[in-house]
Amino acid sequence: MNVGIDKISFFVPPFYVDMTDLALAREVDPNKFHIGIGQDKMAVNKKTQDIVTFAANAAKNILSDEDKKKIDMVIVGTESGIDESKASAVVLHRLLGIQPFARAFEVKEACYAGTAALQYALAHIKTHPESKVLVVASDIAKYGLTSGGEPTQGAGAVAMLVSADPRIIVVNDDSVALTQDIYDFWRPVGHDYPMVDGQLSNETYIQAFQKIWGEYQLRHKKTTADFAALAFHIPYTKMGKKALLAALENESSEEQERILTKYEASIVYSRQVGNLYTGSLYLGLISLLENAQLNAGEQIGLFSYGSGTVAEFFSGNLVEGYQKYLFTDLHQKQLAERKGLSIVEYEKMFKDTLDTDADSEYDDSLLYSIASISNTVRAYKEN
Repeated sequence: MNVGIDKISFFVPPFYVDMTDLALAREVDPNKFHIGIGQDKMAVNKKTQDIVTFAANAAKNILSDEDKKKIDMVIVGTESGIDESKASAVVLHRLLGIQPFARAFEVKEACYAGTAALQYALAHIKTHPESKVLVVASDIAKYGLTSGGEPTQGAGAVAMLVSADPRIIVVNDDSVALTQDIYDFWRPVGHDYPMVDGQLSNETYIQAFQKIWGEYQLRHKKTTADFAALAFHIPYTKMGKKALLAALENESSEEQERILTKYEASIVYSRQVGNLYTGSLYLGLISLLENAQLNAGEQIGLFSYGSGTVAEFFSGNLVEGYQKYLFTDLHQKQLAERKGLSIVEYEKMFKDTLDTDADSEYDDSLLYSIASISNTVRAYKEN
């Protein structure tokens, strides 16, 4: 049975900061951001926009009324949860009007959680082929103003509808996973921002890919030549490239150029958004599908990574006519219509945080947004 991604779309908040402006404000050479880490713009959100609103705005693009009747599971992968007990997926289930007899839950393991959710969904569809699963990876990456991680921030969500006989990509049963207990990045309960060992984090990412890629090749007897493209978790766009270059050292110059050209297509959107944490691999996949020349039947390799650490490499094959089911125009329009913020506006928005202990009402133009807080409960606007 073929199972995989039937529909996929992303949503990012309607504000961004230009990385040149941020570099100049922080007295840094702009090339350090544009070239050194590979970022041009960084998504920024208002306090009335959280992982639930991102998830709902992303999912509304892909769900029909028929889908909502067949979905029997909603999974949100996130490391930006809004409650220590109640899953954001439960609220999302209601906002989207999905039929009531469905499971809804949240999964966590840093940036890997979106892939954990996808693999759970695939396994469910294999035993319940008549159903569908909504998987959403939704996050807000924040490190603090003037912090070392500030230029790698971002926000947004990727929504995927998983089903039998998918129309975009069939996910293969060939995954190789790796778990290592390493404190390269973590956020203790009660802390607003994560703790990061930047050098260790970069080294661990690259080494994790080398280990898992080597094991994948050993198990499946495949090389880069078997793939039309490789997509990576992208905390910043240069990170994935560093890992990829390490794997291409022994390949011919022609093979290196072929794979690197496709990698550049996979980071077009991330360069304009920044880090989506759990959604970053899948934003890269969307960017690859919408910006590269690919053919039906071709195999795509996907490297998922979550600090702490869990990594996974798996693959999928493109379905005939997949291009018809992409939302390219919608995505490019969304990115183009965002408002650029001055550094003063950005810092003010960053500092204007939600007080969940104060009853308040809010106004936001997004289709889904936080409308009010009452007795610590977030009420969401539904247009």
